[in-house]
Amino acid sequence: MRKKPKLSLFRFLMTFPAILYCLGLILLPILYIFFLSFLTSDSYGGFTYDFTLNNYAEIFDPTYILMFLKSSGIALVVTFLALLISYPFAIFLMDKSEKSQNLLIKLVMIPFLTNSLIRTYGWIILLRKNGLINSALLSTGLISVPLSLMYNTFGIIIGMTYTLLPFMILPVYSAVSKVDKNLVAAAKDLGASKWKVFKEVYLPLTLSGAFNGSLMVFIPAIGYFFIADILGGGKVMIIGNLIKNQFLTARNWPFGAALSVFLLLLTFLLLKVYKKIGGRLDELGGGA
Repeated sequence: MRKKPKLSLFRFLMTFPAILYCLGLILLPILYIFFLSFLTSDSYGGFTYDFTLNNYAEIFDPTYILMFLKSSGIALVVTFLALLISYPFAIFLMDKSEKSQNLLIKLVMIPFLTNSLIRTYGWIILLRKNGLINSALLSTGLISVPLSLMYNTFGIIIGMTYTLLPFMILPVYSAVSKVDKNLVAAAKDLGASKWKVFKEVYLPLTLSGAFNGSLMVFIPAIGYFFIADILGGGKVMIIGNLIKNQFLTARNWPFGAALSVFLLLLTFLLLKVYKKIGGRLDELGGGA
């Protein structure tokens, strides 16, 4: 029986920085948060080493359950809006030359070169009561008083959709680009409308791309606390804000850690669903 070659020193040295990174900046902090979630908060903003499950029991308080549901609802709306934008954009690209497609995809990626926090602050210029959008609508006479476009749920949804849209566009575009153009041409020759072509050709063959993008948008949308802080003005509380406040304001680190672990478990559950459903979609032709 042939022995497997031993790991060479060179290969070990090449992988060691990645291993160290994963251990030091990912695994150990998660283990610390998990350990912290079982401790007891004291009256001085610290914690004692009295192990308890009360932090996890508190999560199921109706107030926090409603907050989880609200956060999930906002994330679902953001995911749906991202899908509505991504599909027409991806199909629009299919009629363009390869050079134009590459250019437009690069334009989609350009925002990643700027910090998302800075880009979120940029939306204040557009959405505030004396911002560009309200000023334009007032000048045209379409409205008589400024619209309330931020410091509410609407502002949060706009900010999250903008920030997470590239994560939906890229997988949807990748799936749409693999659709056989002959199928589209045949559907059009048979008199199918644009909606019919999308429904009968594009959608069934790109479900895996849509599912991948939805997962990449939905999971971060639940916990993007800084967008809720900036465009929601702290008036709309989502689960990400609750976790941040437990660590920085309420100084209840064990409960904040328990909420973080709960959100992490929810993420793992969604990834498990993705692994099951995503594979089936690929088998059905979702990967085109």
